[in-house]
Amino acid sequence: MNGFSGIWVALATPFQQGEIDFAALGSLAARLYKDGAAGLVVCGSTGEASALSNSEQLAVLDAVLVAVPQCPVVMGIGGSNQQALVERLREIQARPVAGVLVPPPYYIRPSQEGIVAFFMALAQAATVPLILYNIPYRTGVAMSLATIRAIAEHPRIAAIKDCGGDPALTLQLITDRRLAVLAGEDGQIFSTLCLGGAGAIAAAAHIRTDLFVRMARAIAESRLDEARRLMFALSPLFATLFAEPNPGPLKAALEMMNLCSGDVRAPMQPASAALKREIAQVLDRLNAFS
Repeated sequence: MNGFSGIWVALATPFQQGEIDFAALGSLAARLYKDGAAGLVVCGSTGEASALSNSEQLAVLDAVLVAVPQCPVVMGIGGSNQQALVERLREIQARPVAGVLVPPPYYIRPSQEGIVAFFMALAQAATVPLILYNIPYRTGVAMSLATIRAIAEHPRIAAIKDCGGDPALTLQLITDRRLAVLAGEDGQIFSTLCLGGAGAIAAAAHIRTDLFVRMARAIAESRLDEARRLMFALSPLFATLFAEPNPGPLKAALEMMNLCSGDVRAPMQPASAALKREIAQVLDRLNAFS
């Protein structure tokens, strides 16, 4: 269908004393790719894109492209100013990106017709593939099946990150075979892949990326007992990393792994002390898993 398959990692943006830690960013990206990630998505919600200026976002993208030149990299963009996003898209696709991840315009809650028009405008300006990002709890509007099908008619629309929370919609999108369906909720990776989805864009896959990759491979090879065993081992990770707003808990875990600091930018808050204790226990169990 296209190159959007397997386990992609929604990359965190490391900070040190309020500034981007480019050394940690590069080493983290390299580690994830070495551990089997199919690609990286930068400047999404896990990457705290809303707390980064436009110039900082481009600096993060450039640093990741330099750190892992062989790794496919998708850039997240979003907002409600359509013309500004078109200009932003042109700036981004001047770089060797694999694609861009785009949600519907947030806050303004456009009609379904407005969503179609928005994505068609971006697709017309695109020279790289676009991944739809259906995430109603962040944008305030859900994309209907008819809307997604209409947008998918454009040849630049290649995939969808599915955070819609509607199993029937997920199933229909997979059945349609028009787009590569990527699970966007980590707890739905197993079911999406078993139904025939293409892969996932996962924040939790920062941790034991190899287990996520093994699970996806086991499902593809119909070794479901093994895949379930891996999913059961990973499921406590999902519960802890999303017990408080992402990426606070994730960065706490990465700090425990000596990969970056736990710093986040306000108004995002770091993980609580109680949750950090739970995360440490989950990491200990996962480190012992083979």
